[in-house]
Amino acid sequence: MGKQLQILIIEDGTSQREMLRDFLAGEGHFVEGSEDGEKGLQRIREGHFDLVLLDYKMPGKNGLEVLKEIKQINPEIDVIMMTAYGTIETAVGAMKAGAVDYITKPIELEDLLLHIGRISERRTLLWENEILRQELREKGVTTDRIIYGSRKMEALVNMAGRVASSRATILIQGESGTGKELFARLIHNLSPRTERPLIAVNCGALHENLLESELFGHEKGAFTGAVRRRIGRFEEADGGTLFLDEVGEMSPSVQVKLLRFLQEKEFQRLGGNQSVRADVRIISATNKDLESKVRDGSFREDLFYRLNVVCMLIPPLRERKEDIPLLIDFFLGRFSRENGKDVRGVSREAKDLLVKYDYPGNVRELENIIERAVVICRGPVITVEDLPFREPPKVEREVRNGGKLRESVEALEYQLIRKAMEEAANHQTRAADILGISERMLRYKLKKYHFKS
Repeated sequence: MGKQLQILIIEDGTSQREMLRDFLAGEGHFVEGSEDGEKGLQRIREGHFDLVLLDYKMPGKNGLEVLKEIKQINPEIDVIMMTAYGTIETAVGAMKAGAVDYITKPIELEDLLLHIGRISERRTLLWENEILRQELREKGVTTDRIIYGSRKMEALVNMAGRVASSRATILIQGESGTGKELFARLIHNLSPRTERPLIAVNCGALHENLLESELFGHEKGAFTGAVRRRIGRFEEADGGTLFLDEVGEMSPSVQVKLLRFLQEKEFQRLGGNQSVRADVRIISATNKDLESKVRDGSFREDLFYRLNVVCMLIPPLRERKEDIPLLIDFFLGRFSRENGKDVRGVSREAKDLLVKYDYPGNVRELENIIERAVVICRGPVITVEDLPFREPPKVEREVRNGGKLRESVEALEYQLIRKAMEEAANHQTRAADILGISERMLRYKLKKYHFKS
């Protein structure tokens, strides 16, 4: 539920104005009324309002004229235009002048509540985010690296602020390259643990025994080469936060030890029999479907529920395209400075292409594309010629839209090659090894699918 709003009703019809005032006051809002535009504008100059319900046809100044003046006085005020003259031209004019919504008379009160509810929820989110930003400023924390303008990401940043002070475990889900670790760091920095370390461990990068030793430490002689006791990440993170990336890659034996820690707040070093206690908050992340891994028995159901007290799902970049221009500008400035180049912008054609692209590698792929473009471009503006593609790869469109067997196989092949090249940092020999094909065959495939190195 959104916050209570300060609402001003500017309506020359006395019965309509009083009916709306009584109804909205009964819904918990603070409501005033004015019978014409001039008096309404005067109230806006004198007081604070979140929302104005504005009649379009009034004596003196009409609603459109009043709307324009409201936006000059305070552009943050939301305005819903009301009229019995519901033409398309009126609606377009009102929206162009800054109205957030448009309703026709006779007014359906339940419909009006839906409109106001959306405004209230949005204002609540903005208000909570402003509190969060203030807390961040006071703590010296910045979210500059979480670049966003979309409501989906705004809601996630808001959630990070709300859960940060708790002790609850958090599971961050999302595709590779969406920024899961950035959110883990934001939560840690907002938490009471910010003075203690945040330690990140990639569970998919280490063999089972190595991961167990990395997390829990080992005693001297625990295995060949263990010539001394080693303190694990849990002990190093005592009082702080442990970020377990790719948690779905944990072996069953490590899952058991992690579950015991979550239940008992203690563990044993590898090769030891003494229990060690640690005060550690667990944030985990995965790009896998853990629920399906629970169903097939490769991930413990009890551990899944222990890790998933709070779940945050980071949307892929293709589902928040409004963030792409902001990210382009951010990466453009960063890589221009790092490379000592004076690249000031992106051509309209190149930007259109960048916005239309689906980014299977998400923000990390966009970052790579902009860095490459900054490095190779010859002028102050990135053009289409500086991008690694001229249009979204054909096979990606086919895998989304279905198709025949050959197209589907090509689509899968393209995605596997792209993933291997990403993992190998575009090193063709390593990518060929990952794919299990010869480097010559990989070069052929790269040419076939128009990959740019």
